[in-house]
Amino acid sequence: MQALSEPEIRASFINTSVRERKTLTVPSELDAIDWDQLDYLGWRDPKSPGTGLLVTVPFAAQSAAPIGIMLRAGAVPARTRPQCALCQDISLPNEVVLFGARRAGSAGRRGDTIGSLICADFECSRNVRRRPSSAMAGDDPERVRRIRIQELRERVARFVARVGAQA
Repeated sequence: MQALSEPEIRASFINTSVRERKTLTVPSELDAIDWDQLDYLGWRDPKSPGTGLLVTVPFAAQSAAPIGIMLRAGAVPARTRPQCALCQDISLPNEVVLFGARRAGSAGRRGDTIGSLICADFECSRNVRRRPSSAMAGDDPERVRRIRIQELRERVARFVARVGAQA
């Protein structure tokens, strides 16, 4: 993923108001992030822990503008351990939360939302880069890792597109 500045991140959100964009908390040390190891930038707003933020740059067109979405964590925890819809890691070292995102544009203003199960602290990029088990990877663990990274990017792009779809 390409490195982003705070103004680029703030301007990227497609399902927020201008006021929400101005008040959200952007990660403070953007220059310390290893952007090459990310498929999307995700974080929880420390001022509002129920708010998640996800920013991605379409990988098919690296010069494309970033797209960000604001998410709200569900209030009720899952009874069983769910699987993240983005990384689909079967041996998750972290919690998964149901996040809801207000749709962009007029659909969102009417109250239309989309939900997805996502790693609570947005660890998907790290999860897909872990060395897969020999049972899962066979003789070529690097190939499996590359496939998992590509599939994560595709699932993130589809989710962001659904949020941005005008209905």
